[in-house]
This record gives sequence, structure tokens and C-alpha cells, in this order.
Amino acid sequence: MATRRYQLAVLSTLILAVLVVGLGAFTRLTEAGLGCPDWPGCYGHLAVPASESAQSVAMSRFPDAPLDINKAWNEMLHRYVAGTLGLAIFALAWISWRRPDYQALRPLTTLLSVVVIAQATLGMWTVTLSLMPVVVMAHLLGGFTTVCLLVWLAVATGALRLPVFSMSSSARRVGTLALVAVIVQIGLGGWTSANYAATVCTQLPICESPWWQLFTPSAFHPVSPLSETYQFGVLNHAERVTIHATHRLGAMVVTVLVLAWAWMLWRAGARALAMAVSGVLAMQITLGVTNVVALLPLSVAVAHNLGGLSLLVTLLITRRLSLSSSLSQGARDGTVSTYR
Repeated sequence: MATRRYQLAVLSTLILAVLVVGLGAFTRLTEAGLGCPDWPGCYGHLAVPASESAQSVAMSRFPDAPLDINKAWNEMLHRYVAGTLGLAIFALAWISWRRPDYQALRPLTTLLSVVVIAQATLGMWTVTLSLMPVVVMAHLLGGFTTVCLLVWLAVATGALRLPVFSMSSSARRVGTLALVAVIVQIGLGGWTSANYAATVCTQLPICESPWWQLFTPSAFHPVSPLSETYQFGVLNHAERVTIHATHRLGAMVVTVLVLAWAWMLWRAGARALAMAVSGVLAMQITLGVTNVVALLPLSVAVAHNLGGLSLLVTLLITRRLSLSSSLSQGARDGTVSTYR
């Protein structure tokens, strides 16, 4: 069991990671992903150029990238907080390698460090490759992965202590399917956002008719058409409709599987967790519908991004807490811990 100080450090880092994900969504949705055309600085400076002379130098260095102070600060704030998160994760890994009694945490903290390095690389490529969709989506998934690994670390250190519960193998498979479906749906959401397809469909439940006639597999080709910049998207209307409609159809599949998992939790006696899963799902559906009806308001779009993360974390935790019937018997006999 980790010390209380280390547990608090893990929880603080987890909160910081969620903040980074939210800031990343805010940066993307305010079109600030290229607010600074270079990396890791901004127009050759460590901060956004403030003085007239600094701005004049910045414009001479990047004549094709007009300086927008607000967008530049949105981008740099995200970088500052993400950099702080990276340092915090490296500190957790360093402590785990220094203390012999933290040996069991080393694989997880080392993996987190690797993910942070990968995220920094993707962040650089997001700028240098001018918002190439596959890079933007990978960067989003990397942020979600960071949060999930920190949740796992919080459980491993005892910072999050929740009771396990008995469940049949078939019921647990429902949880696995729901978790996989949510991961795929998050990827679809990232692809929708990265290709600027979020507002291409404005009717419910799927899209304007005849949306099914526009379906084309080229919409999901990982290599986008060559372009100097991918800001505002480069795909045609049919491809964007394909992406958006697929995301909507995926939401329906996710709803069915997550509700089935909530029912399994309820039957297993984990009723508070079942209500939590159902509540997060209902919130996410409401935010998604609001995005369509209100044409993607910024606050709702950011909340929808964080809602997807919340649903993923909720499913990850509840699935991990479920024990097969045989393991549950061991827990009652005292051979398996009743908390994770």
C-alpha cells in the first residue's frame, strides 16, 4: 500500500490530466490548434509575444500565420498545463523506482511515462503537420489513455478503494463488450472532430436524408488527402456525412451495450454503480443531442468530450471491480481482497 502522500500525488495528477483533456478540447474547438505555428514555443518565444516589437518579429518569422493573441494563449495554456502533467507523471515514476516497496507500481508508472513522451510527440506533430486528422485523433486518444492509466494507478495504490462484487463470466463479457464499444465510439468522435464533420448533420436521429446513399469507405482512410493545412477539413461532403452518421449509429450501439452492462451491475447487487453508469450515459446522450440541436455550442462540445472520458472511466472501473463467481468465493473466504 502506498503512502498517503503518494496517493494524494496520484489523485492530484489524475485531476490535472482531466484538466489537460478539457483544455485540449477547448483548444481544438476554438480553432486554436495552430494558434502558435511552431512548437514548443510560440512564434519563436516561450510565451505569446506581447510587445509590439516582439509581435513584429513574430510576423516576420511566420508571415503566413497571422498572430491571434487569444488563440495563441489558448494553445500555450494547454501546452503549459500538459507540460506540468508530464513532469508530475515523471515524478511518480521516479519515486516508484526509488522505493523498493513500490516495485509493483513500476510497470504502470513506466508505461505512463512512455505515453507522456508519445503525447508530446503527437502534440508536436499536430502543429508541424497542420492538424492532420489521424494525428489529432491519436493525440485525443493518448490523452484519454493517460487519464485511464492514472485511474488504474489510483486503484493500484489504494487512492481509490471500491468494493468488488460477484458476477458470472457471461455477464462480465457484456462489460467487456461495452468497454470496447465505448473506446471505438470515442475514436469515431475524435475522427468526427478532426475532420470537421460535427455540424454536417443537423437532423435527428441520424442525418438529413438520404444520408445512407452518401456512405463511402474513403471517409475512414487514415491517410488524408495532401494539403498545406487540415484546418477546417479537407474531406468532401459525402465523406463527412459518412463519418458523422457512423458516429451516431455507434452511439446507438453503445447505448444498448452500456444499458445492458448497467442491468448486469444492478442484478449483481452493485446498484450504486449501475446508477452511476446509467447517469453518465444519460448525460452524454443529452450533451450529444444538444450539440446537434444547438449547432455545437462551445461549452456543450467541451462537456461532451469530457462526458466521453467519464463514460470510459466509469466502465473501466466497474469492469475491473467485477469478479467471477469463483474469485468472489475466494473474497468471501478472505483469500481475495474485497477492495481494489
